[in-house]
Amino acid sequence: MSKLGNVLIPVDDLETAIAFYSGTLGLAVRFRDGDRFAALDGGGATVALVTAEERVAGEVTAPSYKVDDVARATRELAGAGAELVREPETGPHEIRAVLRDPSGNVFVLYSSH
Repeated sequence: MSKLGNVLIPVDDLETAIAFYSGTLGLAVRFRDGDRFAALDGGGATVALVTAEERVAGEVTAPSYKVDDVARATRELAGAGAELVREPETGPHEIRAVLRDPSGNVFVLYSSH
C-alpha cells in the first residue's frame, strides 16, 4: 500500500452531501463527476462522496488504498486472509477491487489507469 487515498462515503443525493461536507464541515471540493462522485479535501486523504453508480463497496463507508498494481495486491491480500468481494475492474477514473479483511470490514484497492 502506498497510502490511504480515499474514504468512500455512500450518499443518496450528491448536492445535499456536498452542501453538508463542504458548506457545513468546510471541506473543499477538489473534483466532481456529475451526480455520481465528488472528491473533497480531507486533509491528506480524499473524502469521496459516492452515489449509487459509484458504490463499489456497497452501502458502507470504506477506506480506499492506493497501490501500484491492483491485481497483484489483490492476490497477495487474498493469500493473507482477505476475502475478494469484487474482482479488479476498470472504473471511470481508476482500476479498483473490493475486499474484506478477516474481521469482515470492506476496503477498496485502486490504482490509476
